[in-house]
Amino acid sequence: MSETKVSRSVPKPSKPWQPSAAERAQSLSVGVLAALASVGLVALTPMKGVLPTVIFFGIFAVLIGFVKGTFTRGSTTGKNNAIGILLGLGTCVALIPIASILQTTVSRGYKGIHTGLFTEDMSMNTAIDPITEGGLLHALLGSLIMVSIALVIAMPLGILTAIYLTEIKGRFSRPVRFLVQAMSGVPSIVAGLFIMSAIIYPITKSFNGLMGALALSILMIPTIARTAEEVLLLIPNDLREAGVALGGTQWRTVAMVVVPAARSGLITAMILGIARVIGETAPILLVSGGGDAINVNPVEGPMGSLPFYIWKSFFFGTEEATTRGWAGLLVLLVFVLILFTLARTLSRRKVRR
Repeated sequence: MSETKVSRSVPKPSKPWQPSAAERAQSLSVGVLAALASVGLVALTPMKGVLPTVIFFGIFAVLIGFVKGTFTRGSTTGKNNAIGILLGLGTCVALIPIASILQTTVSRGYKGIHTGLFTEDMSMNTAIDPITEGGLLHALLGSLIMVSIALVIAMPLGILTAIYLTEIKGRFSRPVRFLVQAMSGVPSIVAGLFIMSAIIYPITKSFNGLMGALALSILMIPTIARTAEEVLLLIPNDLREAGVALGGTQWRTVAMVVVPAARSGLITAMILGIARVIGETAPILLVSGGGDAINVNPVEGPMGSLPFYIWKSFFFGTEEATTRGWAGLLVLLVFVLILFTLARTLSRRKVRR
């Protein structure tokens, strides 16, 4: 019985990084006072509307937090409260356009969702037809095929580049890293123009899904390479030294110890690369041809895609076409959110391990 009582009396571990109940109450009081002061000032002055109220709310919140912290615990606490409030307000300001985009896309895109949207193509319809006619099946299949081919091309190149930069560290590692960083900032239309001038005009003379996949792979490689490099740098050197100590060569140590240890992070890099290019429009418009019928052959005939479907719908400008475009945007946004959620889930699992 005594052992049971002792075990029950052991306190739970505290979490000092989380705010206490008193701190939450103080934060709430600062927010209430700032809201009352801003509303009162706007009511007493000619300035009316939401924007002046929000601006004065931020100003009053910072001032009240600074004054309250200074009088209770000193100037250091006051400055800390002011900076914390500024950071919180900055986060809210950054989230406003994101929330607006999500709200606008969902409120306008759900009107174009119907039963045939994912089972029909636009081969027998146009964007100005009634919204219940036609669908985006051809665009979904085209995007899936082109992104898959781009991933097959970019994934090994990106991972091998990251291995060269982190494990081999040869004489060309510095210029290779510079080129990867420079490619990350290249406009997407440059990739389409490169494929058009280097392959389509002099060699193939045709627009198809393979050309679109090549353009997307150019944009995907730097994302995968940079993410994979950061993941490989997190692997402890003890694992590498243990592999060499057991008699393994460098390439066997990398292939059988380092890469398996970074597997979840490399999968995250792959998912981020897919999310980077799945919504690219400029290179797809230039090189894929943008067909309206289902085409599963990437080397013959034009191939549709979600970005092309959205662009073409908005191009007509009618109410039905605009609704189709918003529906395509909603579908594309859902895909991107799913990919980023998978990437975050895998990265968190890696950290827990």
